[in-house]
Amino acid sequence: MPSEKFDLEKPRKYSFLAKFFHWGFIVIFGYGIYKQVDELDQLADLSLLKFEMIFAAAFLFLLIIRFIYMRRTQKSSLPTATSQTQKYAAKIVHYGMYFCLGIIAISGISIGTLYWLGFKSGLIIEGVISIHEFSFTVIYFLILIHVSAAIYHRFLGDGVWSSMVPFWNEKINRD
Repeated sequence: MPSEKFDLEKPRKYSFLAKFFHWGFIVIFGYGIYKQVDELDQLADLSLLKFEMIFAAAFLFLLIIRFIYMRRTQKSSLPTATSQTQKYAAKIVHYGMYFCLGIIAISGISIGTLYWLGFKSGLIIEGVISIHEFSFTVIYFLILIHVSAAIYHRFLGDGVWSSMVPFWNEKINRD
């Protein structure tokens, strides 16, 4: 365990709504992955196309609401003794996740719109599909970093894990 002491401050807790947004997005994102469109031709089913467009638009709307809420009402749970490098890394990962999730939704809406307009093949739709797929690759990487950092903080015992996670609560390291 690091020799840093965190005893000068009370660990921050996120609000119920912040936790609801956090865990709710995990469920919604997981559902989106589970029911994903595997082949572009599946969008020929108009009811599926409509559902995908509504789902992506609702996801994007909720993502924007979450971003605004978190920026205006919540503070980082990182202890003040945390290095600037680690604080910047945390911001980059969090903003990167917001950005990638937004790009996933926007590119999904774009794919659906292009398909509906008759662009079923070609450079334009292939380019948007590539952006969509690349954003998924990046978000998986960012999620891995995010979860790894959360687990690191769980073992560090600085209160970061318990500020957002409702289980396996840590004993805050006050030594």
